[in-house]
Parts: sequence; C-alpha cells; structure tokens
Amino acid sequence: MADSTLWWLATGILVAAELITGTFYLLMLAGGLAAGALAAHAGLTTISQVVVAAAIGGGAVLAWHFWRPRSAASQTAGSNPDVNLDIGETVQVESWLPDGGTQIKYRGAQWQAVPRDGSTRSTGAHRIVEVRGNQLVLEKIAT
Repeated sequence: MADSTLWWLATGILVAAELITGTFYLLMLAGGLAAGALAAHAGLTTISQVVVAAAIGGGAVLAWHFWRPRSAASQTAGSNPDVNLDIGETVQVESWLPDGGTQIKYRGAQWQAVPRDGSTRSTGAHRIVEVRGNQLVLEKIAT
C-alpha cells in the first residue's frame, strides 16, 4: 500500500473522531496528516513526510491554542453568542416603562428588558446584545 494511502486513511480516521467528539484540535492534527499525504504524493522520503505532518499539525494546534483563549475571553458569558444563543436575536418593543425598562414577549414568555447603555428608548425592532439573569439588554436596530 502506498504511503499516501496510509496518510489519507489516518486523516479520515481523525476527521471522523473529530466529528464524534467535537474536539477541534483533532481537525488541526488531521490537517497535518493531510499535509503528510501531500508530501508523500510529492515523492518526499518517509522522514520528510513525518516532519511535514508534525510541523503543519503541531503548528496548527499551537496557533489555535494561543489564539482561541484570547478571542473567547474578550466577552462575558452574558454577551458571548457562543455561550448564549439568544444574543443577536430580534425582538419587538411596543413601549417603554417610566423606569427605563420594558416587558417584551420572547420565546413564549414575558421578559424584562432594558436598553443598552447610551441607547435611545424607541419602539420597534431591537437586537438582544446581552442577557443578565432574566433580563435582556437591547440595542435598537438601525433602519
């Protein structure tokens, strides 16, 4: 069996494992194995194939490891759409109460809502930008 075939089989196994577990790092390693397969197609020696696979896969894992925490930590859980799927959804505001809040119907329930700091209290379509407990923070959608 050709070296490239073994590399492609290993790549497929890692991609399948990533789909089952959801571990994005396995996908990075599968990219390294695919690079090893391409190196085999290019006619490089076995040692060179392993070095290429390790460099690409390991480099991708390191890059993802150092890049990901900074981007995820930049937002609190209440305003991070990766954590809270309500972020970015659209709601309709009919009126505002004198205390600055409002009651809106969202997902079949009544919710307390407040405008984002510095946002004007106008009616119409608003976007959810943060969830604080059972309170939604809204931002007016520009029309």
